Amino acid sequence: MDFYQPTSLDAALALLAADPEALPLAGGATLVAMMNADLVEPSALVSLRDVAELQTIEAAADGGFRIGAMISHAALADEARLGGGNEVVRQAAARIAHPQVRNIGTLGGAVAHGDPSSDLPAALVAADAAIEIAGPAARRVVAAENFFEDYLTTALKPGEMVSAITLPVQPEGAVGHYEKFARVHGGYATLSVAVVLAMAGGECSHVRVALGAAGATPVRVDAAEARLLGSVLDADAVRDAAAILAEASDPIDDVRGSAEYRLMLVPRLLGRALAAAEGGA
Repeated sequence: MDFYQPTSLDAALALLAADPEALPLAGGATLVAMMNADLVEPSALVSLRDVAELQTIEAAADGGFRIGAMISHAALADEARLGGGNEVVRQAAARIAHPQVRNIGTLGGAVAHGDPSSDLPAALVAADAAIEIAGPAARRVVAAENFFEDYLTTALKPGEMVSAITLPVQPEGAVGHYEKFARVHGGYATLSVAVVLAMAGGECSHVRVALGAAGATPVRVDAAEARLLGSVLDADAVRDAAAILAEASDPIDDVRGSAEYRLMLVPRLLGRALAAAEGGA
């Protein structure tokens, strides 16, 4: 197996284009484990460690952020500029596994892997993030909600990689919150809820909700958010929204919990997440 360590994104993309069996190496938290289990056997690894343009967090002129794909989960969790509604992404990064994994794993690697039980996908959908994709021919941007297509399947095409995540300006007064239930500390979610919420005059003026580990991709439903908008987040509104989300979910049975158990968690975790966000708002 060959190993390359380019210093520019274009050079990395050229190496990947020249060898269809080569794979990009970010932090390696997932890829190396898959290689050790003989699930993948790349002909070459293209390290992204020295690609400087993938390792920055830039504040946009409009108040949003562009976060390079090689930013570690630990750095993302510690990024104090991610407040307001974008706090949901920072909280999700802080809940990933344990410090050792957060120091090694990267934002781009986790997003490209597309595991619906991991923490970042639901948070990015709730934050209305966009995924920047770099390929040998062009660069493109895909909304996070459209990027995750199925279990471990994303919008990435052969030869492409995640180059950055962009977070928009959130509504004034918005607060983000990430609620996660896991069997053990640091484990994958049995169910998670990511919320971005704004209140005005005691009523919900903006809300985006995404469930993690509730299906093949993060679950977000316009009708559930519509039920919460304009409400005071009373028990009836939360119950109705949770029922809509549960109806749209298609969880699996696994060691972390049965599908029935995951659906039972939806109203409970949604209530907690909304209450926490409302308290912050």
